Amino acid sequence: MASIFTKIINEEIPGRIIWVDPICIAMVDIRPLNRGHVLVVPREEVDRWHELPPDSMTHLMNIAHKVANAQQIIFEPARVGLMIAGFEVPHTHIHCVPIEEMSHLDFSQAQMGDPEDLDNVADLLRKKLNEAEVTQTS
Repeated sequence: MASIFTKIINEEIPGRIIWVDPICIAMVDIRPLNRGHVLVVPREEVDRWHELPPDSMTHLMNIAHKVANAQQIIFEPARVGLMIAGFEVPHTHIHCVPIEEMSHLDFSQAQMGDPEDLDNVADLLRKKLNEAEVTQTS
């Protein structure tokens, strides 16, 4: 059975996608730990991150790095936390979370985000990532 992430990747259900490439996507989490929470997800449906090919995992980390830079500029957090937990969905995903303190990485505190704000966050991140790509390739 396809994971919820595979269904989003295959456009069977909607997602607030901020990055798409042949190896992965990045999307705003609908149950954010903090405002701006993003998931970086490989297209390949692999449960445990260490079972991904090393090149794929390196690529995911490179995209997480781009996302974190955009989050830092937009949200100005004390840190951008990075976590691979893997219990919520059996499909590897990297959490990039703007945080002010460690408690912002507590999954028991996650709640459904406001759809309008999630859309706004996605728009902000998408725009910043597009700007960064233009700057890097110019």
